[in-house]
Amino acid sequence: MEEDGEFRCWDELLPDALGLIFKNLPLQEILTVIPRVCKSWRRAVSGSYCWQDIDIEQWSQQCRPEILDRMLQMLITRSSGSLRKLCVTGLPNGQSFSLIADNAKSLRTLRLPRSEISDSVVEQVAGRLSSVTFLDVSYCRNIGAPALEAIGKNCKLLMGLRRTMHPLEVVDKLSQDDEALAIATTMPKLKQLEVAYLLFSTEGVLKILECCPDLELLDVRGCWHVKLDESSVKKFSRLKVVGPLVVDYFGMKGWDFVAGDVCIDYDDEMSDGDWEDDQSMEDVEMRFYDGFDSENAAFDWPLSP
Repeated sequence: MEEDGEFRCWDELLPDALGLIFKNLPLQEILTVIPRVCKSWRRAVSGSYCWQDIDIEQWSQQCRPEILDRMLQMLITRSSGSLRKLCVTGLPNGQSFSLIADNAKSLRTLRLPRSEISDSVVEQVAGRLSSVTFLDVSYCRNIGAPALEAIGKNCKLLMGLRRTMHPLEVVDKLSQDDEALAIATTMPKLKQLEVAYLLFSTEGVLKILECCPDLELLDVRGCWHVKLDESSVKKFSRLKVVGPLVVDYFGMKGWDFVAGDVCIDYDDEMSDGDWEDDQSMEDVEMRFYDGFDSENAAFDWPLSP
């Protein structure tokens, strides 16, 4: 645009400035449109400037495993070790997880819902995820307490864990208190914990509260065996507990106890925007639970049994 009689040369902007602009565009435009505008823009999207934060969570929901693998390989390679945030749904195998871990020296936010990762794979790569502060392993059916224990022992900076499940995914289990114990004994710095529909007992949750004194949000909606009262949590001045009941179409309401004001701003997971891409790509160039909303949370979740 013309300003004070001069034209701004967009092709002369520094690559890091272009990266800040381009990362607000849909994935398809960054990969297929921007590189064709000019050489400097092509260099910007080919380098690490646009790929410090990679969010392909919505796109990957409808992606074939082999295409997803190729996309991850390309984008992670472009990040050149500067990857800070990665959101992807349905990792098809442990090889993809290992690729992420190999490039995780700067990684802080990792969201891997519905991924086909196992306890053994997590135990093998957890040591390379030491910088992660927020982890989402919701609906990962093949992991349990061993994986959470490995994560806790190696991710010493972890402040947020999302381990939400669907009730049908835990119907064959009697208890998941082993996961509660793994969280309590290895993740003392947690501030945000979401474990909706896990089969925790009251004792398991109390153990978490005892061992995680900095906890600010505890989401136990759908954890039907958990029985807490206000006296159980009033000594935690910053803690907000949500659950175990859920809000549904028939007016069933959950409970929450709040002591003091809650301000959770240590991670951007609570305010992720919706993916704007139309989810169509040419070749490789191309959340049952999306976040915490105390007003409308879990409006369409299954009813209490």
